[in-house]
Amino acid sequence: MVKLIPLQDDDKEQFILDNQEAFNYGALEEFGLRDNHFEEDGQIISRDTIEKSIASGTAYRIFYENEKVGGLVVKVYGEKGDLDLFFVSPKNHSKGIGYSAWCEVEKIYPEVKIWETVTPYFEKRNIHFYVNRCGFHIVEFFNSHHPDPNDKKNNLEKDFHDGMFRFEKKI
Repeated sequence: MVKLIPLQDDDKEQFILDNQEAFNYGALEEFGLRDNHFEEDGQIISRDTIEKSIASGTAYRIFYENEKVGGLVVKVYGEKGDLDLFFVSPKNHSKGIGYSAWCEVEKIYPEVKIWETVTPYFEKRNIHFYVNRCGFHIVEFFNSHHPDPNDKKNNLEKDFHDGMFRFEKKI
């Protein structure tokens, strides 16, 4: 049903645009046109953030019925894994694609015993997905009173000043 295929160089630009579309959808769904959570003009997640993620991790396209419907980037350090980016096109939500893609990640990386990811506090769909579908647990809430100690440049606080949840899944 769902396949993960390594991102090809000639698809990088579309991957970035598709990622931005998916992230914008969540913010606009929550805040409408009054949103002020953009990293750069009109984008919840900047091109630079996505490019850095791709460059420092392993990027995959999510295919469903032989069509590109999303993507993800993971970073694996032995038994620890970081889900850096994960998106499914809004027109393909609620079809089980995200969950199937996550199951494929776990199959590809059986050595990973602890997965980690973050999502903005307002992304209710993501929170539901990670906790109720994939078995992650919320383990921390980064905000102005509790900044991420690994975020030396305060990018999370600057970009998502209202907070980010950190999730863990122990296999």
